[in-house]
Amino acid sequence: MGKSATPKLLPLLRSRQQGEILARLLGDPELEASVTDIAAMLGAPISSVHREIERAHAAGIVTSRKIGNVRLVRADTDSPYYAGLADVLVKAFGPPQVLAEVLENVDGIEAAYIFGSWAARWAEVGGNRPVADIDVLVLGAPDRDRLYAALSAAEERLGRPVQVAVRPADWIANGTDSFHATVVSRPLVQIDLGQG
Repeated sequence: MGKSATPKLLPLLRSRQQGEILARLLGDPELEASVTDIAAMLGAPISSVHREIERAHAAGIVTSRKIGNVRLVRADTDSPYYAGLADVLVKAFGPPQVLAEVLENVDGIEAAYIFGSWAARWAEVGGNRPVADIDVLVLGAPDRDRLYAALSAAEERLGRPVQVAVRPADWIANGTDSFHATVVSRPLVQIDLGQG
């Protein structure tokens, strides 16, 4: 992930990468990680993560401590900006992480993706309106009650409806209907069900 233009998800920030870093740290106040670990989590260059951490530290948004040669960074929950900024950043950039957390314990899910307007903005495809909901594609045969309960928890954290479409595990490769054609022709953001 290189330097990019103002992100379509929240054009108040300098880059999507900045939003992702801050959403990851502020969205999980228990997370304390090194710059190297944060870069690995996000697939971002260490130098870019370091610059964003320095800016956030100077603004009083994150705090850090050193253990030996390792600098550990975490959200500064005592900052007057913390609660409001965490809320905004998680709603804008947090859907992949929030959905991973709520879906990882739902049995029967082979894969999951975000599609629709949120995924398009994530991929830097513009739009004329703010993102109203999050569209999720679940592949497999999940327990529907557990799935809907999990997505209800995600809706609370994300501050918007989460719409789900459940399809067979091989649907992306073998689907043939018009919904399939629409979904696979547009950006998809895979939800990492191995994280949480």
